[in-house]
Amino acid sequence: MDGAPLLVAGWVAALSLVAFALAGYDKAQARRQGPRVPERVLLLTALVGGSPGLLLGMLLFRHKTRKAGFLVPFALVLALQAAAAYYLLTA
Repeated sequence: MDGAPLLVAGWVAALSLVAFALAGYDKAQARRQGPRVPERVLLLTALVGGSPGLLLGMLLFRHKTRKAGFLVPFALVLALQAAAAYYLLTA
């Protein structure tokens, strides 16, 4: 169990890179009016650990920052992850 925090950090880092890349790709496709990344893919990637990367991508690319239909579920993902982290760190 000693390596668990490092494993979790690696998982979050890897998924964050994926989420960041997806946000950048989706923003580029939006500008080109090309095929888009489905919102459910972005949200699922965030849910399984990529939320830091997706948040950074949203801010840097100014992507989906005013779309309530995306921001509300993303905020729920962040709240769920914060609650889970709090529980795990205080248990």
